[in-house]
Amino acid sequence: MDAQLDDRPLDESQAEDVQLDDGQLDDIQLDDQELEDTLAASLADLVPEAKKVSEDEFVEVVGGALEAVGGTLLFKMCVQNEGEGQHVAAASIGDGGNRQFLLLTLPTGGGALKVETTSRSTNPVAGIAAAYAGLMDVFKTAA
Repeated sequence: MDAQLDDRPLDESQAEDVQLDDGQLDDIQLDDQELEDTLAASLADLVPEAKKVSEDEFVEVVGGALEAVGGTLLFKMCVQNEGEGQHVAAASIGDGGNRQFLLLTLPTGGGALKVETTSRSTNPVAGIAAAYAGLMDVFKTAA
């Protein structure tokens, strides 16, 4: 059935109450694993495996991938984790109550890009992604 949108006001008699149950709400928001897999698959061919990766290259790859899925880069940094240098980026996808936070990590010496939701990540940086996004929301409101 095709629906057509127009500028006519909706007559109250035409309105329908639409109620979604919890199962339908879950379908709307991607589950963590599906979101991680989707983004990781889109990045697989973009990341060099055998060479040092500069911060600019990391930002370019992450920015392109997030743009493709409607995500926003929150912050990026280079950290030492378990004795290995890593580029780390935190990102968000969605708005309001449907917002999900991602952590993308890539060894500075090259290798596979790891994409995970912050709720599943064991990386210490994951804990600050939601707080940072909340702070940015407050700054936008104040501006």
